[in-house]
Amino acid sequence: MSQFMDEIRNFSDLTTRAAVLEGIAAITLSFLLSLIITFLYKKTHKSGRYSQSFVHTIIIMSSVVSIIMIVIGNNIATAFGLVGAFSIIRFRSAMSDPKDIAFIFFGMAAGISCGLGFYALAVMFTIILSILIYLLFAFDYGGIKGSYKSLKVTIPENMHYENVFDDIFDEYLEYHQLNMVETTNLGTMYQLTYLIAKKENVSDKDIMDAIRERNSNLKVAIGMVD
Repeated sequence: MSQFMDEIRNFSDLTTRAAVLEGIAAITLSFLLSLIITFLYKKTHKSGRYSQSFVHTIIIMSSVVSIIMIVIGNNIATAFGLVGAFSIIRFRSAMSDPKDIAFIFFGMAAGISCGLGFYALAVMFTIILSILIYLLFAFDYGGIKGSYKSLKVTIPENMHYENVFDDIFDEYLEYHQLNMVETTNLGTMYQLTYLIAKKENVSDKDIMDAIRERNSNLKVAIGMVD
């Protein structure tokens, strides 16, 4: 009887040891793959400003998900229990860029693959998708020819701003949209804010000079979109 119990303990120790080794491998690989994913995120982030906490979150979630998949295994009851436990978790801040959500799922998918033991698939998935995402960024797929900019124009209060610059915009711009109208200078003037995209070989000065001829040489400003 004692020999039988010893064999059970040895088998349990071997099982525990195997699970620990599997967990270490999953955490290590998911961590390395998430480093690749976050490096890609930083390289392709167009606004130039991103949250360090968000980058860390992708890495942490990837490693945590890999361990969750090991814990769940084929146990349906455990899976439902974890779903209930994690259902109380909510993101308290809104995503500024929809692509951020895709990178979260990217990291989670890599972690899930590692946790299920599909190490080769996880590596191939991360490398191939990273290359495809970078190509989309490099070729600016889906973008327009001119980059978006913000145009602010001050006009006298007696000037009707509806369609007042349409002929100028048609000549110099690929795209324009009036986003805001507000009073300025104690209500004696209007400030119009447009979202614009220039045509090729058109400079900011060309647009500003054309507008100044019409708005009585009042203030005109072109800047980057916030």
